[in-house]
Amino acid sequence: MSTLTATAEEPRTAPARPAYRVTGRRVLASEWAKLWSLRSTWITLGLGLLFLVAFGVISASRYKSGIDSGHIDRDFADSTAVSLSLFGTNFAQLALGVLGVLVTAGEYSTGMIRSTLAAVPRRLPVLWSKATVFGLVALVVGTVGGFVAFLIGSGIVSGTPAAMSLSHAGVLRSLLGAGLYLGLVGVIGAALGALLRSVAGGISVLVASLMLIPGLMSLLPSSWQDDISPYLPSNAGQSMFALTHDATSLSPGAGLLVFLCWTALTLGGAAYRLVRSDV
Repeated sequence: MSTLTATAEEPRTAPARPAYRVTGRRVLASEWAKLWSLRSTWITLGLGLLFLVAFGVISASRYKSGIDSGHIDRDFADSTAVSLSLFGTNFAQLALGVLGVLVTAGEYSTGMIRSTLAAVPRRLPVLWSKATVFGLVALVVGTVGGFVAFLIGSGIVSGTPAAMSLSHAGVLRSLLGAGLYLGLVGVIGAALGALLRSVAGGISVLVASLMLIPGLMSLLPSSWQDDISPYLPSNAGQSMFALTHDATSLSPGAGLLVFLCWTALTLGGAAYRLVRSDV
C-alpha cells in the first residue's frame, strides 16, 4: 500500500520546451515568407515588371517609327533612350505602390494582424520588417525592369538622335535612380497601409499623392507652382532618374533627399499609430 502511495505522489515533470526568442532576423524571415505566400504578390510584381518593360519598348518603337517616317511627335522630339525606356515608370509605380498597401493593410482586413502582433508584441519590428522586405523586392524589380527596358529600347533607337549606351554620362545613375524610386514607392505604400489600415484608403491616398495632386497644380498661380511643384513626392522622385534638369526641377541628390523625407514622414506616422492605437 505504501509503495502505491509513494508512486502516486511522485511529481510529474513536463517535458522541457525549447525557448524561442523574437529576433529581427526571425521577424524578417516571417515577413518574407508571408509576402511570397500570396498569389497577389506574384501577379502584381509581374504586372509592375511588365508595365516597366512593355511601355518602355512601346515608347521606343513609336519614336523609331516617327523618325523613319519623318513625322515625329513633338512630345518625343527631345527624347533620349533613357527617357523612352523609363516611360513605364509611372505605371509600374502604381502596381508596386498598391502591392505595398496590400502587404500591410491586407492583414488588417483579414484580422491576421492580431496573430502577427501577438507573436511580436513590440510591434515596431513588424513595420520595419514589412517595409524593408517589400522595399528591397520593389527595388530589385524596378532596377531589373529599368535595365531590361533600356537594353531593349536602346537597341530599337540605335542610329537615331536618341541613341545612348550604358557608358554615356548619367545613364547608369538614371537607371539605378529609377529602381531606387520604385523601391521607395513600395515602402511608402506599405507605410500608408499601416497608417490608414484600409486597402481602399491607402490606395486612394497613394494615387492622389503620385498622380492627382501634381495634375491639380496647374490650377495654382504660376509663382506658387514653381515653389511647390518640385517638392511634391512624384516630381521629387522623377528628378532622381531624370537625365537632364532645368530651373523648375530638383537635382538628383536634392530629389532623393526630398523623397526620403516623404518616406520617413509616412513611416513615422505609421509607427506612431501602430504603437498608440489598438488593432
